[in-house]
Amino acid sequence: MSGARHPVMRSGLLLGLIALLGTGLLAGVNQLTRERIVEQDRLRVLQQLNEIVPAASYDNDLLADRTEVEDASFFHHPDPVPVYRARMAGQAVAVLMIVTAPNGYNGDIRLIVGIDAGGTVLGVRVVAHRETPGLGDPIETGKSDWILGFAGKSLHNPENSGWAVKRDGGEFDQFTGATITPRAVVEAVHKALLYFAAHRQSLFSAGTEQGPAR
Repeated sequence: MSGARHPVMRSGLLLGLIALLGTGLLAGVNQLTRERIVEQDRLRVLQQLNEIVPAASYDNDLLADRTEVEDASFFHHPDPVPVYRARMAGQAVAVLMIVTAPNGYNGDIRLIVGIDAGGTVLGVRVVAHRETPGLGDPIETGKSDWILGFAGKSLHNPENSGWAVKRDGGEFDQFTGATITPRAVVEAVHKALLYFAAHRQSLFSAGTEQGPAR
């Protein structure tokens, strides 16, 4: 009887060892995969930021020099707003704010708004949206240059009343058959400028938060 148990015990021990090795291997693969995903995410975010603020224009670690802000009076979305700070020789160069326009036609439109130290828009890029294909496409640089028109704008160019689409009496073009999408983007960029003007010093002096924005 005891002899019959030995093969069973050996089989059980072997299966247990295989399971243990398999678990360890899976954990190792997951760790390597997670690190690779994190690094790819960092590179993706950096590439997006560098479209607005070229790497040659700053000398700090842009991804590490990051903070988050919350202010419902400016940003009508519950998520904190990640802010990356670009500096050259310790001097403020620009901020890049990841803002969300919650009032797109099909929901949230996530944007990077780059603003230089003087309060002028360096550029705007859409990083995520769910707008209707064909109608909301012009917010993408690959399909239209509309979003590029924000570069060089400020709170004085145009004045406050000009920060709207033409249908609402402003200076920004709406899209053929679509007003909600460009209206949401214009409003979000304007709010980012207003926030920057009111909090410039604290934006550059605030402590850092770790990790790239999601």
